[in-house]
Amino acid sequence: MKKIAVLTSGGDAPGMNAAIRAAVRAGLYNHLEVYGIIRGYKGLIDGDIRRLESKDVSNIIQRGGTILKSARSDEFRTKQGRDKAYENIIKLGIEGIVAIGGNGTFTGAEIFMKEFGIPTIGVPGTIDNDLYGTDYTIGFDTAVNTALDAIDKIRDTADSHDRVFFVEVMGRDSGYIAIQTGIGGGAEMVMVPENPDSIEGVIDTLSAGRDRKKSSSLIVVAEGEDLGDAHYISVKAKEMLPHMDIRMTTLGHVQRGGAPTALDRILGSRLGLAAVEGLLEGRKDVMAGIINDQVVYTSFHDSINLKKPLNKDLIKMVNILSI
Repeated sequence: MKKIAVLTSGGDAPGMNAAIRAAVRAGLYNHLEVYGIIRGYKGLIDGDIRRLESKDVSNIIQRGGTILKSARSDEFRTKQGRDKAYENIIKLGIEGIVAIGGNGTFTGAEIFMKEFGIPTIGVPGTIDNDLYGTDYTIGFDTAVNTALDAIDKIRDTADSHDRVFFVEVMGRDSGYIAIQTGIGGGAEMVMVPENPDSIEGVIDTLSAGRDRKKSSSLIVVAEGEDLGDAHYISVKAKEMLPHMDIRMTTLGHVQRGGAPTALDRILGSRLGLAAVEGLLEGRKDVMAGIINDQVVYTSFHDSINLKKPLNKDLIKMVNILSI
């Protein structure tokens, strides 16, 4: 193998630049030519592919977002679009791809590899932490810390005004950000899709807090919560507890930005290196991950389709510590 390419696709995540930097420098260390594909699969179709040298990835490890940029590509979902992408790969003689992203990124990579045989290794870059085959995904730790900083500030105003706040955090169909943020922020309740919730349960929690003379309460809601979003739940709670001052805040995309934490910088660096080393070892159609502090490779099929369970002990912890 003499030439590889790196791309980022799907939602951006803090630490992606660390992974790009590691993949590029690992490639150069092993005497490979390394190319950067701009805007993910869209750039692969458009031929927006540039050779990268060590200086191109200098001073990026501390930056959020991705220097290679990211974009959705409906055209890549079509056979015609993937044919164009393959033509551009062949023109440059690229023999392996490092694909940094989440579930959708790996789905595209798996299809592309099966059709054209280009060895591809995925690097899990998503704040949602929802990919099977790794303890943590790149960007998750930063997102939790960003959300926690906001929740600490909301807690101040909630306490000052004797208010109840429902705070919605990101995570798609996963409750990982919500549960970690809720524990770290001392929330009275955390609502996640992995655990059944009810409006009655919310009312019981708030009422119990009132009976214990709690002046304020904070409930963290995952955006994928089956019961509904934070706005819907807060409205229902207000209807049943009209005497309480209830407010709602959605943190939104602020959780995807900002400088990555040390953990995400190190994780991105380890996985970017592992992806290149995996290609050189002849691996393909797999995601590089970290389990119990060891690099592991999991098939795209499993990382995409197997459910990553949420530790139910964490939900139990919220209930115990909120009394």
